[in-house]
Amino acid sequence: MDLVDTHCHLHFKNFGIDNDQAYKDSVEAGVSRIICVGTTLKDSQSAIEFAKNKPGVWATAGVHPHEAEAFEKSADEPNQLAELLKQPKVVAIGEIGLDYYKSETPKLIQEKALRSQIETGLQTRLPFSFHVRDAWKDFWRILDEYRSVRGVVHSFSSGTKQLDMALSRGLLIGLNGIMTFTKDQAQLDAAKVVPAEKLLLETDAPFLTPLVHRGEVCQPKYIVDIAEFLAKLRDVSIQELSSQTTTNSIKLFNLQ
Repeated sequence: MDLVDTHCHLHFKNFGIDNDQAYKDSVEAGVSRIICVGTTLKDSQSAIEFAKNKPGVWATAGVHPHEAEAFEKSADEPNQLAELLKQPKVVAIGEIGLDYYKSETPKLIQEKALRSQIETGLQTRLPFSFHVRDAWKDFWRILDEYRSVRGVVHSFSSGTKQLDMALSRGLLIGLNGIMTFTKDQAQLDAAKVVPAEKLLLETDAPFLTPLVHRGEVCQPKYIVDIAEFLAKLRDVSIQELSSQTTTNSIKLFNLQ
């Protein structure tokens, strides 16, 4: 079985357990590829450094919507992002997006940062990793103003309406441990019908630990538990799910 964790933060200095050991454990568990996702420019640089000498590990660069105010205050940050996106093993722009859930960052600031990062990212032809929470209407409005945007809606936890909106725009869907403990049937219904060729797996480690490991720090190796849950939910074999999602990951992020 060959699995890919398309979104985690294994590079975090406060990951909670030894980062290098967690990487080794993931390889032993059959997770052949891992993408470490940046949340600020400094954090993105850490992700790049972490991935540099590790086979099967890549990085992204971007600024999370919660950090959008700092990005907008600095006239040079878009240029810094552009430079980070040129670094070896950087495979996407992210995570970027909108988050209106208990956010202290003004919506207008989030929108400006999102637009700036999309415009910077489009020059690279890399895919995007989008974070969207309680902000779908504004997100679709903004996204529809740009052409040739490829990417994934990370940590998708909505229903079939937003799923259809994402699919109609050619985006892939990233599912993680939320599916193992959600009590929202609409989320599970959507997870069941994501087209196989549009599905990606992720852990978002160290967050969103799957139900079977609740109380522990989430790790990339737990992608196995997420895959097993989704295979059962979708009534397919784990081998089929593994093969398809790995193919999807390699294609979107060019994980050569």
